[in-house]
Amino acid sequence: MWIVRLALRRPYTFVVLALVIILLTPVVLLRTPVDIFPDINIPVISLVWTYNGLQPQEMEQRITSNVERGVTTLVSDVEHIESQSLSGIAVIKVFFQPGANIQTALAQTAAISQTFLRFLPPGTTPPLVIIYSASTVPVIQIGLTSDTLSEQQLFDFGNYFIRTQLATVPGAATPFPYGGKQRVISVDINPTSLQAKGLSAVDIVNAVSAQNLILPTGTAKLGTLEYNVEMNGSPQTIEELNDLPVKTVNGATIYMREVAHVRDGFSPQTNIVLSNGQRGVLMSIYKTGTASTIDIVDRVKQMLEYNKGSVPEGLHISTFFDQSLYVRASIQGVIREAIIAACLTAVMILLFLGNWRSTLIIAISIPLSILVSILCLSALGQTINIMTLGGLALAVGILVDDATVEIENINRNLAMGKETVQAILDGAQQIAVPALVSTLCICIVFIPMFFLSGVAKFLFVPLAEAVSFAMLASYMWSRTIVPTLAMYLLSTEDEYRADEHVGEKMGFFRRYQQGFERSFEKFRGGYQRALVIALQSPKLFAVCFLAFCVFSVLIAGFLGRDFFPKVDAGQIRLHMRARTGLRIEETARLADQVNGVIRETIPKDELTTVLD
Repeated sequence: MWIVRLALRRPYTFVVLALVIILLTPVVLLRTPVDIFPDINIPVISLVWTYNGLQPQEMEQRITSNVERGVTTLVSDVEHIESQSLSGIAVIKVFFQPGANIQTALAQTAAISQTFLRFLPPGTTPPLVIIYSASTVPVIQIGLTSDTLSEQQLFDFGNYFIRTQLATVPGAATPFPYGGKQRVISVDINPTSLQAKGLSAVDIVNAVSAQNLILPTGTAKLGTLEYNVEMNGSPQTIEELNDLPVKTVNGATIYMREVAHVRDGFSPQTNIVLSNGQRGVLMSIYKTGTASTIDIVDRVKQMLEYNKGSVPEGLHISTFFDQSLYVRASIQGVIREAIIAACLTAVMILLFLGNWRSTLIIAISIPLSILVSILCLSALGQTINIMTLGGLALAVGILVDDATVEIENINRNLAMGKETVQAILDGAQQIAVPALVSTLCICIVFIPMFFLSGVAKFLFVPLAEAVSFAMLASYMWSRTIVPTLAMYLLSTEDEYRADEHVGEKMGFFRRYQQGFERSFEKFRGGYQRALVIALQSPKLFAVCFLAFCVFSVLIAGFLGRDFFPKVDAGQIRLHMRARTGLRIEETARLADQVNGVIRETIPKDELTTVLD
């Protein structure tokens, strides 16, 4: 009650407070990350082990299994482990409990990996340790294709130019490109000549390693200057590599060109990217941390546009996937539905109250409550996503309760002939406790969501927070801004309530509302008659009600269950599995055949890109 008296005594204070919130919210919104879902902070650490040439079965038995046992027993807060063993590569994903300290887990995992390295097969390289999260997902994929540039040139441009530029985008992480060919200097050994000379492949490796060195040897002081001196034994051309001496046997020097051929080539391809049947390079940009998906995508596009002049002639850069489109569409859809809900709510209030002044007061309290909720969510580190916006849209229809009940009670006191200020005080006091209990009951419903675990917790807690903050803000505004506005807008309301004649004095809204009330009274009369019939036959009504409940439970089993509803994203994803051991060139040929079938099946006007 004291806060209502304070609001009536100092009305400008709360009006200014409302204006400050209205002006502050856009600033906060611009700094709040925007994403399709809340930040799902389930910590995951990936260990990538490499041993070139080792078969998948050997990788699993010699590396993957040993590391899994060590991590399971010596690293704390492990929830479960997933692993994948490929040819020369083992990827181990360690999933931790939601409340685990990821930095402690990272230190323990790295220490265990280094300890186990001495027990693994000789030649195993130290693992690449990567912190991963469920929110670390691709937000945009870029494709590089060209009719004039080779796959090697495409890979080099993507890896050494675009990737380094993308490293400056906050919140973006860009791994190595997929597809293309990596340039290497290859030494092709001639086994027949090697055997005839009495040499082995180890001799070739030793010769290249020993004669491809650059060693600093000190400095040379000549006159007033000092020079750095180095021993440079690194060949500068392919011809010089072919002329390297390999070994001297019986006084005769055997050169590299006699037992091998050195060429400028590329390493064996492990993946091939096809864009509409044309080979190219695919670059995936991932979102890290709580960065905004829309900001990352916009900055990546700005970077590509800025560096368009540095792109080699004939190189085409295209976007295969852009998550910001789905984020914007989802958020705009939720906002649109929330605005429609607010407008419909205002129309219904106008129909039932029949007074534009009362409707205006209630309509002002709705966005103010939503703005307060947005400020609270931003202060807690939440993002703008479909869950928080969905919670606000859900709360729109409930936010009107506090203000509507208070306005109606104030009008009732005005109709009793009380002064405006006294009517406001009495009306607010009479419904203060019931309104508070009603608000708390709605908030209590969402308390169990805070005890959820796993992905459900990260998804539904923001929704619960959005609704709860909006409801509490609604009650606060009903104690402050609603009485303040009522003091000015309802100052002559007693004249409207005292006038019982339907004449020219009665406004349009009042006359229309009376017609609506007469129609509603007819509807209510029909409902009362139906209720009387139900009360006269309680057993029949109870049987029908139970039958309806049983039928509803039975058909619930046919609805199906899924984690998320199906969304038409305009994409079809096919997974093709070839037999084990098939060469990558043959796998690419099979992908070309599938590509052809897709183009024969889907009309050209409905197909944009086929990415293999």
